[in-house]
Amino acid sequence: MDEHNMALQSGISAFEAKDFTLALRLLSPLADEGNSEAQYRLAMMFHNGLGRVQNNEAGFKWMCTAAEQGHAFAQHGLGVMYLYGECTEKDESQAIEWFRRAAEQGLPGAQMTLGMMYENGQGVEKDEEQARRWYKLAEENG
Repeated sequence: MDEHNMALQSGISAFEAKDFTLALRLLSPLADEGNSEAQYRLAMMFHNGLGRVQNNEAGFKWMCTAAEQGHAFAQHGLGVMYLYGECTEKDESQAIEWFRRAAEQGLPGAQMTLGMMYENGQGVEKDEEQARRWYKLAEENG
């Protein structure tokens, strides 16, 4: 295992152990170097105020950066931010776009959310067929 992977695994372990000070120290340089998993973890820490003062601007920045690199959980997280106006202006069309990107990668939570949005006509035209499609995919993906 190379040095970057070791630092990433140590950072993730610290995050999961709720040692957010250590996680921040280990993950920050990796996020700056473009590691989408480190970026996603930092986004979660800043957005939720884990281990430090909540920083919506930093949370949104890191979530966007990781999502743009194709990180499915970050794409879902960015969709949530747009859907509810967390850390940014509420924008249901942007929410749909990011949920769709995550759903197309097989993320069940994003697939369920899309299903609900199509079922309720939230941000999209109501479409029972699309709703069933996304619900079915979510079920297949657990």
